[in-house]
Amino acid sequence: MIFERAARRELAQAASGIGVALLAILLSTQLIRLLKEAAGGKIAPEAVVSLLGFATLNFMPVVLSLTLFVAILLTLSRAYRDSEMVVWCSCGQPLTAWVRPVLKFAWPIVLAIAALSGFLSPWAQYSADDYKQRLSARSDVSQVTPGLFREAKRGQRVIFVESLAADASKVGNVFVASMQEGKLGVVMSDTGYQEIEPNGDRFVVLEHGRRYEVEPGTPQFKVMDFERYKVRTEDAEVKPGERPPSRLPLTELVRDSSRQARGELLWRIGMPVSAVILALMAIPLSYVNPRAGRSANMLIAILVYAIYNNLMSLSQAWVAQGKLSFAIGVWAAHALMALPLLLLFYRRIVVSMPLQRRSV
Repeated sequence: MIFERAARRELAQAASGIGVALLAILLSTQLIRLLKEAAGGKIAPEAVVSLLGFATLNFMPVVLSLTLFVAILLTLSRAYRDSEMVVWCSCGQPLTAWVRPVLKFAWPIVLAIAALSGFLSPWAQYSADDYKQRLSARSDVSQVTPGLFREAKRGQRVIFVESLAADASKVGNVFVASMQEGKLGVVMSDTGYQEIEPNGDRFVVLEHGRRYEVEPGTPQFKVMDFERYKVRTEDAEVKPGERPPSRLPLTELVRDSSRQARGELLWRIGMPVSAVILALMAIPLSYVNPRAGRSANMLIAILVYAIYNNLMSLSQAWVAQGKLSFAIGVWAAHALMALPLLLLFYRRIVVSMPLQRRSV
């Protein structure tokens, strides 16, 4: 059908542009945050790209849902502004005729949202946390960033190197400050390298340096020059942390009967359902009077999306806190938004009936 093909083609074009724009904004903000953390020494520079990918998967359900909603809204608003909607109505196409092409266009995106919120986003969150733990458990030398002071062992040791080889095997101009048995020790060295013993123990060997040792609160201190100074380093043990419900796969989440797990399950079920309701709600919300302002419907649409998202978050929090049962929370927010959806369709259809009669 010409009507459906034209509608789906324009919806696809609008969604591709909006999706790219939203994804670019998301990637930019996440990249700036990760680069700031890498510059501050909180994460390793080589972890930025991986963590950016995990963060993108985590936020993709919201991005796709918003893309679907805005694409339908802008496409139909343009049809109203250019009087194309009048032409379609004159040809006998009611407003409800848009439901079928909108749903056909939306179902692949809704399936993607369901897969992301149910499986990929929890996996991305868990993988990002596990990756950060593995990076933080590396030896002190492998965590050092040239030109930056780096804390290790919960602030008990501060390391600074001016240069570092690509494989972290050699360092240059080293400064190490550490607290041992109530004494502050400072080691400075021109060069150093890593050494691995046959039994697997790792050492950092500093050459041509000096060590200062002082006990805080006393005037006494020691100075020692050395040719070689060996410091043992080792990777910390990576302990598997507790997996909150937001990190659990859907199969494990369904079997978990805790209140927090029920609240997380409610959110994952609600994401694809809310995408369908928002897609349908964009049809009547897109109405624009060509003689009036063009921004009123956009403001209302933003308000509707914010209210819907807050209702879902509130339902999730109440279920997690035991204030609301899961059987009610799983449909309450969607039912509240389905009522204005039906009212908006009814109002638009009743208002457009005189126009259709005049055009016959």
